[in-house]
Amino acid sequence: MTHESVDLLTPVEVRHLATRLDLRPSRSLGQNFVIDQGTVRRIVRRAELDTTDVVIEVGPGLGSLTLALLPHVRQVTALEVDPALAAQLPETIAQHAPGIRDRLTVVTGDALQITEVPSPEPTALVANLPYNVAVPVVLRLLDLLPSLRSGLVMVQAEVADRLVAAPGSRVYGAPSAKLAWYAHAHRAGSVGRSVFWPAPNVDSGLVALRRHDPPETTASRREVFAVIDAAFAQRRKTLRSALAAWAGSAADAEQALRRAGIDPGLRGERLTITDFARIAEV
Repeated sequence: MTHESVDLLTPVEVRHLATRLDLRPSRSLGQNFVIDQGTVRRIVRRAELDTTDVVIEVGPGLGSLTLALLPHVRQVTALEVDPALAAQLPETIAQHAPGIRDRLTVVTGDALQITEVPSPEPTALVANLPYNVAVPVVLRLLDLLPSLRSGLVMVQAEVADRLVAAPGSRVYGAPSAKLAWYAHAHRAGSVGRSVFWPAPNVDSGLVALRRHDPPETTASRREVFAVIDAAFAQRRKTLRSALAAWAGSAADAEQALRRAGIDPGLRGERLTITDFARIAEV
């Protein structure tokens, strides 16, 4: 498979497309479109894709990142919640990358509601994710699509810091712990506001993901996540207090923690995903 050349969208073309579609970017849908060609090229480069990869892209919007992805992969499945944008995307690809238009599949729908696994099964998640649903989308797709081996997502900078945080960090929380069930995550760069239209009020960050096996445990993912949610529901409380409702009482929580080899006086931000799994087991 050769890397076909494509004409990436320019800022003028992005605005022209938006005007033609009578598109007024929706804050509720997190619609901030990338207009900088260097940024989409950098995302593709940092994603470390190869020509066998099948990418799932959530929120392709007007197609800036989609066009940058297509020459480097086997297939892109673009999942778009806005019907007008979903209908326009194949036309944009046909105009700017006619030789590889068949590498694109567009699915109209909400990433949080998707229940069927796309075919071919995606191997990589690469997306400029809407800020307001970034964490649940990443966790949902990692759970639904065990074929996903890697990812590179652009999210709000603060969210990026939370996703990659290690135990003991000030920003380590439920998103950090839950993501660690599925994958190793690290920061892969920062992105300024000026590369978007309209420009958001915050900076963005790139998060790279690499799938690994979950901890060895007899507890289910749902059971482990229930412990995580309870531990971080009241961050200032010790685990003995925070897990009281989950365990039945503070005394029961303390007993479970001691059986798991965890100090009841610790707080949730000190625990690894393996620690949470041990608690869930008992």
